[in-house]
Amino acid sequence: MKDHVPSRTAAWVAHARAMGKHLPREVRLIDDPYGAAFGHGMTSLRVADVLERANVPVLHLPAMLSWVLYMQVRTRVIDDAVDAFVAAGGRQLVILGAGYDCRALRLRLDGGAVFEVDHPATQSHKRATLVGLGAQSPARYVTWNFERKPMAELPEELASAGHDATTPTMTIWEGVTMYLTEPAIDASLRAIRAWSCAGSRLAMSYFAKSRLQKPSLATRAVQAIVAQVGEPWRWGWVPDELPAYLAARSWEIVRDIPMSEAARELLPAELAVHVNNPDRRVALASAPEAIAIAR
Repeated sequence: MKDHVPSRTAAWVAHARAMGKHLPREVRLIDDPYGAAFGHGMTSLRVADVLERANVPVLHLPAMLSWVLYMQVRTRVIDDAVDAFVAAGGRQLVILGAGYDCRALRLRLDGGAVFEVDHPATQSHKRATLVGLGAQSPARYVTWNFERKPMAELPEELASAGHDATTPTMTIWEGVTMYLTEPAIDASLRAIRAWSCAGSRLAMSYFAKSRLQKPSLATRAVQAIVAQVGEPWRWGWVPDELPAYLAARSWEIVRDIPMSEAARELLPAELAVHVNNPDRRVALASAPEAIAIAR
């Protein structure tokens, strides 16, 4: 992440969510009417806009269709986890590295508190864009420079914003872990656990390590692009090793979901085949009663 520059990858993700409107209504998994606004001015997104205005079927382009469907599936898996948490009585949501996530506007949270934590440049752009759209988000914004401030201090900052660490919280950590170093991953999981009492939940997306160690030609191309904009991929887990890694930080795996498997559950077979990489995953975890974090 570059200082004073909003996240480019967050804009691509938001635009992909918005592009779901071009899918047939019966197979749309989520609706994000805000996403397209966050990528204004980016060359790659202007190309998609030009094709759209020219009535070119953008989603007939295989790479575009795959990216849009993947974001539909990943977003829906996490949305469903949030819905389940709220249905069970959960009323606090922390979105860590929030980017242009608009769940505070999109989902029914029954009056729950939503805390969005992000880099100042990205968060400032998000807030200004929502004002321009006339959208009043109920989110409480916590500005945090991840490169300069230790994660151990974030629980106290959240408390200053009104977060109650004695009440169950669901933390969303979406589209972030692959950009971090292992020490940053470790520090983040410990900080999340510090603000998560028993009954709390964690939903995080991640790459299997094989996606980074043995990338396909398409993956190498995307790696080059994200590195060029200052957001290189750095980290992935071996899925079989993730439960023990999280357990050492006092989290219990509930489900570890390959997005290819989720696609088969959520989409018709002819569309699910476009989300066929099991190395892109979402892990759902819970905070147990006792805290015993390894040092």
